[in-house]
Amino acid sequence: MIYITRKASFNAAHKLARTDWDDDKNTEVYGKCANPNWHGHNYWLYVTVKGEVNPETGFLVDLKWLKDVMNTYVVDKVDHKNLNLDVDFMKGKLASTENLAIEIWKQLETPIAENGAVLHCVKIYETENNYVEYFG
Repeated sequence: MIYITRKASFNAAHKLARTDWDDDKNTEVYGKCANPNWHGHNYWLYVTVKGEVNPETGFLVDLKWLKDVMNTYVVDKVDHKNLNLDVDFMKGKLASTENLAIEIWKQLETPIAENGAVLHCVKIYETENNYVEYFG
């Protein structure tokens, strides 16, 4: 079994706020992240796939192909967007980095499987000090 990871970056705005809570409760729970005028991050996305090396190509997957999949299913949809308002796969979900990782997994799992690999991990750095890893 071999693991290979591809990295991508995107910039996006969001806010953490539950619509069923008032502003005071959202600020109490989410602090500055509940700013009504949003805030943004420069995200780093790491996608790790696993499987067996193809003896003919020497690859698990072609990294150019993985880059294209990540761009088509995720980066093109989130880059320079508002995660709460503009991203189809985040509609109706709290735009935390945890939920973002889960929803990105859902976007990538099938196309990666169709190419003979297994999605192992979605890791998202929200800041240089904070990141989330999701293993499905």
